[in-house]
Amino acid sequence: MRKIVLITFLISLVFTGFTQQKVIKISDPYTNPEVYPKRVSGLQWMDKSTYTFVKDSFIYKSGIKSKMMDVPFVLLSKFNNDLEKANHKAVKRFPSISWKSSTIFTFALRDTFYSYNITDGNIKLLCYYPQEEDVLMLNPVNYSQAAFTRDNNLYMSDGETVIAVTNDENKGIVSGQTVSRSEFGIVDGIFWSPKGNLLAYYTKDETNVGEYPLVDIDAREAKVKMIRYPMAGMASEIIYINVYNPKTKTKVSLDTKDLKEFYFTNITWSPDEKFIFIQVLNREQNHMWLNKYDVSTGKMVKTLFEETNDKWVEPEEKIHFLNNSNDKFVYMSERDGFYHAYLCNTEGKILKQLTKGSWVITAFKGFDSKNTKMYFMATKDSPLENNLYSVNLKTLKITRITKDTGTHHVYFNKDKELIIDRFSSLDVVAKYQIIDTKKGNVIKVIMSDNETLKDFSLGEMTIDKLKADDGSELYYRLIKPVNFDPKKKYPVIVYVYGGPHAQLVKNTFLGGGGYFLQALAAKGYVVFTLDNRGSANRGFAFESVIHRQLGVVEMQDQMKGIEFIKKQSYVDTTRIGVHGWSYGGFMTTSLMLNHPETFKVGVAGGPVIDWKYYEVMYGERYMDRPQENPEGYENSSTLNKVKNLKGRFLIIHGTMDPTVVWQNSQMFVKKCVSNQKQLDYFIYPDHEHNVRGFDRMHLENKIAKYFDDFL
Repeated sequence: MRKIVLITFLISLVFTGFTQQKVIKISDPYTNPEVYPKRVSGLQWMDKSTYTFVKDSFIYKSGIKSKMMDVPFVLLSKFNNDLEKANHKAVKRFPSISWKSSTIFTFALRDTFYSYNITDGNIKLLCYYPQEEDVLMLNPVNYSQAAFTRDNNLYMSDGETVIAVTNDENKGIVSGQTVSRSEFGIVDGIFWSPKGNLLAYYTKDETNVGEYPLVDIDAREAKVKMIRYPMAGMASEIIYINVYNPKTKTKVSLDTKDLKEFYFTNITWSPDEKFIFIQVLNREQNHMWLNKYDVSTGKMVKTLFEETNDKWVEPEEKIHFLNNSNDKFVYMSERDGFYHAYLCNTEGKILKQLTKGSWVITAFKGFDSKNTKMYFMATKDSPLENNLYSVNLKTLKITRITKDTGTHHVYFNKDKELIIDRFSSLDVVAKYQIIDTKKGNVIKVIMSDNETLKDFSLGEMTIDKLKADDGSELYYRLIKPVNFDPKKKYPVIVYVYGGPHAQLVKNTFLGGGGYFLQALAAKGYVVFTLDNRGSANRGFAFESVIHRQLGVVEMQDQMKGIEFIKKQSYVDTTRIGVHGWSYGGFMTTSLMLNHPETFKVGVAGGPVIDWKYYEVMYGERYMDRPQENPEGYENSSTLNKVKNLKGRFLIIHGTMDPTVVWQNSQMFVKKCVSNQKQLDYFIYPDHEHNVRGFDRMHLENKIAKYFDDFL
């Protein structure tokens, strides 16, 4: 792949004299709208050829023909008049809407879901749900019912009544919420059937899982919030799947009672609502069964097929039935080493592999109306890009639809003949366009932005690749300081993540690095990031090399990046710092302790300090249980290497972190004290695994100041 370079914007403008361009400041993303890319708010399809968006106090509509102008369609003042006629309060801006037809959209206000007819102004109540719900899932057919959870129980409501589906007084029995700590692609706990007649839901028994304390300091006397946190090697939750019939108010439990501590992932309804398909995974995460269950009896019908791997099997999404088919579906798997699509039937036969090659599908996007094509997002042409493709289900010919080089996010119209494409790259800040899916032609450009940041001086960015010890290609992003002078020597900040399911280096706006790294470049730092082996979208072998030895290969690759950085004539090799969060916090801590001669300053946020303090689902996939891999846990623990600490080191942690619990960094502090090692430590009260919202500006200033003071 050729080197990609983003040349810095001109650093001076000449008018009657010399004027210095602006630079990105840490506060800009939080206080300065001038740095935001232009966007089209509320953009969505209304019908097969018309789209709408929100601007000022109007909903506008427009069409695919370039001559069709944007037309003010729904006025906020008219919408508010109709709200007040229906005895509702006026709103300051349009709520989030969804078109059900060319004249009716749905929307939610507080605790009620409505439809609005733009022709006659009629507002109809569709469904009511109490405001205290934790999880909400509306019936997808007509939005006339809502399933929701409150505390640990599941309820259902319509416009008039609320029914308790479960009534467990034991708080350790939780229904309707996500399970397995949202691993394995699980994001929901409630699953309406395709026709809206039945409701499947998870129930998890957490009574064997230890309660873990998080301390809430906002009360006069601090309160303890207890969460269930199954640590690696310890007891885990037990999961059940139930099906509720709202008409008969009866429940059927799927027959999984003998599968203790198994993971029931990616629930899929058959289109005829007769069966549920579940990818069942053993706790060891090396054996998966795709099982078919009869909804009427709860009995397992059969296992369609199995997958095994001596490292791990990771089901990440549900199966996808073809349109109007009850017996054919697409199954996504890494079984050939890369994440690809397989056409299967419900008898358990894999009919054909639809895609193959040394690249991965990043998202399934559906079938055309005749089931001749499957659409998907993938890295087929570059690991740095995300493009839309189609594959002919008969000939297996793959066609690239999005032609612009970079990163795409697409939204199909109903018949999948057109897409709204939201696109960015190193050269394009943002572009919204209509593309036909047959030939990939751009029908209409809705909005294009190459003006944002044009008045700012940015650091020159290079994206290229290095070789790992095993020959693997490792992509890196290097940002030079603003107003770069090749004769000077500059300090370096290595920004790192390094773990699975993440990719930091991409061909997208600002290279995927965001504003903070450009703000550091504006302060005079070289900023370097490398996606080591173990990171995402490069295939199973690339990712799974870390198995049972987290931190080892990742550090080898990061040090390859350091070798490269040290060869640059403009780098001060005595001033190299490192910063990362979560897995990146683990990597930062590991690099500071294993290579103290290299890294002068480090800032680790929310770091995993010892993997035995991390949760079962993620931790055991990559490390197995501590009882099974004591040497791996010992070697990866940063507590064993505290004596090596030499440089200035700051650890930051949110006190209410439910992901990497606070105990991790506190154990590190305790170990530093016993080893007479000094470090700096900062907490963010009430914050969870990361610092969100306006407080994040404080965090970024804290990090930058630490490097300013000591690097």
